[in-house]
Amino acid sequence: MSFRYDIRLSGSGGQGLILMGIILAEAIGVYDGKYVAQTQSYGPEARGGSSKAEVVVSDEEIDYPKAMQLDLLLAMNQKSCDDYYMDLKSDGILIVDSTFVNQVPLPKAYRIPFTRIARENLKREMVANIVALGAIAKLTTIVTPRAVETAVLARVPKGTEQLNRDALKAGMAAAMKARKAVMPHMLSERVDEDT
Repeated sequence: MSFRYDIRLSGSGGQGLILMGIILAEAIGVYDGKYVAQTQSYGPEARGGSSKAEVVVSDEEIDYPKAMQLDLLLAMNQKSCDDYYMDLKSDGILIVDSTFVNQVPLPKAYRIPFTRIARENLKREMVANIVALGAIAKLTTIVTPRAVETAVLARVPKGTEQLNRDALKAGMAAAMKARKAVMPHMLSERVDEDT
């Protein structure tokens, strides 16, 4: 039986979700060597409208590229959390940007203030998506932190490499804190594996 893992990255236009989906797909497909399909959709408004990117991962060729039942949902705003959490599998992972998501429907969700971290710690709100990628690399086993870093550095503009590397590290550190808060009894063996 084949393996399939469905990911949806959701929020609003201007949060970098499409780029995030492309980077995540490249990390998984090119650098981790799995089959991957990436799709995206967004509203007619360039900024502020709904936006989502989906990444489907498998160990064999993918015949349907859209996410169906989600293994992972990233919600960067309240609307996307409200609209999509019902698509999660019962054992799926919900990660929210707690800067903008105040009402979390599932008790075991990871609440990480990606935008606040980017704004306050890195002085660049535009890297909130990269902070979130760092968290995904730590909270799941679907992509390795090394593959994410390689894919990010291959995509970002020259001269911003250190900022983006710092954003990834901030996301990974925040993920470890969130993991302790959600599952204190299940501290992972991945804690220091790749940092």
